Amino acid sequence: MADKVPTESNVSSASPTIHDEPGITGPIDVSNPDVPENPDEQKDKSKNAQIGGDAESRTGSGDDVLIVNWDGPDDPQNPKNWSFKKKWAATAIVSAFTFISPVSSSMMAPASDQIAQQFGITNTSVIALLTSVFVAAYAFGPLVLGPLSELYGRSRVLQLANMWYLAWNLGCGFAQNEGQLIAFRFLAGLGGSAPLSIGGGVLGDLWRPEERGQAIALYSLAPLLGPVIGPTCGAWIAQKSTWRWVFWSTTIVDAFIQVLGLFFLKETFPPILLERKAQRIRKSMDPEKAQARQIRTVFDGADRHWRSIVAKALVRPFVLFVREPIVQLLGIYMAFIYGTLYLFLTTIPSIFEGTYHESVGIAGLHYFALGVGLTGASQFNARMLDKIYRYLSNKNGGVGKPEYRLPPLIPGSILLPAGLFITGWTARADVPWIAPDIGIALVGAGTILNFQSIQTYVIDAFTLHAASALAAVTFFRSLAGFGFPLFAPAMYNSLGYGKGDTILACIAIGVGVPAPFLLWFYGERIRNASKYAKKR
Repeated sequence: MADKVPTESNVSSASPTIHDEPGITGPIDVSNPDVPENPDEQKDKSKNAQIGGDAESRTGSGDDVLIVNWDGPDDPQNPKNWSFKKKWAATAIVSAFTFISPVSSSMMAPASDQIAQQFGITNTSVIALLTSVFVAAYAFGPLVLGPLSELYGRSRVLQLANMWYLAWNLGCGFAQNEGQLIAFRFLAGLGGSAPLSIGGGVLGDLWRPEERGQAIALYSLAPLLGPVIGPTCGAWIAQKSTWRWVFWSTTIVDAFIQVLGLFFLKETFPPILLERKAQRIRKSMDPEKAQARQIRTVFDGADRHWRSIVAKALVRPFVLFVREPIVQLLGIYMAFIYGTLYLFLTTIPSIFEGTYHESVGIAGLHYFALGVGLTGASQFNARMLDKIYRYLSNKNGGVGKPEYRLPPLIPGSILLPAGLFITGWTARADVPWIAPDIGIALVGAGTILNFQSIQTYVIDAFTLHAASALAAVTFFRSLAGFGFPLFAPAMYNSLGYGKGDTILACIAIGVGVPAPFLLWFYGERIRNASKYAKKR
């Protein structure tokens, strides 16, 4: 008799992906009903049936089914087994995409007065909208682009979305009125939003949990450092040239990154790579046998109709909104952090131009204070993330957990409100300009520590569904990044910088301080009840 055949339930049928990477122990082909009882003969037949790579198969409903998997744990086609050079090349390209888009989101802030003067805009909220509408698109783009990357591949969707961003960002430089500029900015933001969710999925595909910290440190720094570099460059461009070069310059840089992406950013999503492997197997088989035999990857369910797959993938981020407390809690906290960052980006000019009476270009240099905090804390955390993870994993018998990414949240949740207090109460003409810069740097440090911890936790917890999970978190944070700058002028005009930043600091303490402790003690229990999160 043949060995016992795995049942239908062993293959995920919920969606084209499953919650974790499947087992990759050398499976055998037992789909032939005439398998002999002699084990050696059976082994020979199984080996011959593994066409084009190690494959796993089973019999079900009277049809022969060949299940395609990796060729063992060291399969070079598995992105986690790529060379470090190839992994870092892909990581660098994704981080570059994630950097240049936020540069565009904030680079026009110092030039907004020049634009308002040319187009005759007098409403302060509309002037702020010119900058923040780009971030509003960040909320909606990932909800579609993230799931699409889980259907058609990370690289393909990421690069097509970047080309879309490039075209509309170029168009912003040719806008003739405020309506065109707002519309073009929103459309550019839709394409520019792709790296914010898909990039995390790429890193989840490439790096094992114990290696992932430094890669995510670079990736997490990019969308925060971009809004710092952007206004600094934009201030000098606005002062020395026309505001239109704010858009044309970023388009030139993005075109260069896109060319590199075509050469160095290869597909990383395991279901897509295994599907390509299955296609090669189909082509290598005898046509008559190929028609009689169904070939599926280990990620495929029985229902492979495209409508079913697309519907499930596109709905997944909304399901994560509603059903995943982890996404809700971290999404709300990240929304506050991101909103505070963009609020700072739009108020730094008013502090140093209005209070300290500096020129546009000199005032723009104070964005580097935020950059010092972001970069310094990021470099320190990049070295600590994986060390802390390995230390805690070893104490747990060598078993890692997503909760081991949470320790940086503790100093982050302290530095953020501390920086808000300092900035708010020292932004006065009788206090040297270095004092608010110190507060701004602390805000940057607290922001990046929180971001890196949250993103590594989400990627570790949701693995193959990381793009959808990050899309859900990005939705919350992008709405805040859009909305906070709109009410900032009214809040600071009414309360002043001291009281206004004190309110923000109190919210940061109320939301941020409990978060790491709640997830540390209850995160595993929540994940065990989840349909999408890893159970270990």
